[in-house]
Amino acid sequence: MKRASLAVIALVGLASGQARAEGAEPPKADPKAEASADVKLDGAQPAADASAGPPSEAPPVAPHKKGFVIDSSLGVLGFAGQFRKVAPPGPWLHTQLGFEIFKWLMVFGEGELAFTDTSNAQDQPKTRAFPIFGFGAGVRFTVHVTERVGLFLQGHGGFLKADVTKNALGLVGYRDAESLGLYYGGRLGVEWYQLDRHLAIGITGGSRLAQGFKTTTPGKSDTPIFWEGGGSLRYTF
Repeated sequence: MKRASLAVIALVGLASGQARAEGAEPPKADPKAEASADVKLDGAQPAADASAGPPSEAPPVAPHKKGFVIDSSLGVLGFAGQFRKVAPPGPWLHTQLGFEIFKWLMVFGEGELAFTDTSNAQDQPKTRAFPIFGFGAGVRFTVHVTERVGLFLQGHGGFLKADVTKNALGLVGYRDAESLGLYYGGRLGVEWYQLDRHLAIGITGGSRLAQGFKTTTPGKSDTPIFWEGGGSLRYTF
């Protein structure tokens, strides 16, 4: 009898426990934990916040305006005095090395080389080609219109000479051009400073009085003017 009672109690307890297990709700999953688990399993990074926007770009570096400067120009050298009746305009190469004491003031030394001939005064085969070379010094004043654009004015002086055999120009009335003669004048230009803070490109032009190229022919008045113009490339160290 006792054994039968114990068996009945055991069956009732087992049935009651099974009923509670079937009626209980499963625990709710944590969404954050599931998302974290998915990231770890997939190896993917969480998406960036779209509201943050693209990263801002750094502003361009300001150009050099002080220091040692080398400036080279390539263009044309021409003549406006009596010498224009002897020689046509020719290619011109000019280089100057300077130091900017202030961003608006530079002192420099210069050298130049040009090529022309006597074709305006002599026919072939008498025409003689010759180079003209010179050297000098000067000062440049610069006004910076913007951070990237500058206007300059420079004054300069030095010596010029036609590198030609003796009396080759004397025959056409310009004997003094065969020796070093004084020149002085001025030049204007505009420069555009590049994103590379050392570089600038520009346009330049000017005129000067070249005393050695004044005609030596008696009875002829002369104002021996040279003019030049071209593009320039500047590098600031």
